[in-house]
Amino acid sequence: MDEFNEGIFLKAVIEDVIVGSVRAVIQDGVCVIGKLIVNPDYQNQGIGKRLMKEIEETFSQVKRKELFIGHKSIKNIELYQKLGYQKYKEKEVNENLKLIYMYKEDRV
Repeated sequence: MDEFNEGIFLKAVIEDVIVGSVRAVIQDGVCVIGKLIVNPDYQNQGIGKRLMKEIEETFSQVKRKELFIGHKSIKNIELYQKLGYQKYKEKEVNENLKLIYMYKEDRV
């Protein structure tokens, strides 16, 4: 369970129910964001955006943020683009899955 010791996990809670979460860790001077999830019953309410903004703020001292996502997650890719992330690499995992790597660099 090194993820719990090395990274930071944030959760969104509504009426004592966890409805979303995101995690991040610093690797080689880069904030690597992973596993943004929002319960389908609570999507399209700004929870994912708020979690992303909060994790970015938590790691505000780190200039570059990176993440990756499956190519079929169109809505999430659009969310990341709205938040300022840009595609920089694609990696084919198999014939059904391509990973899209995205980054954002904060101005110093």
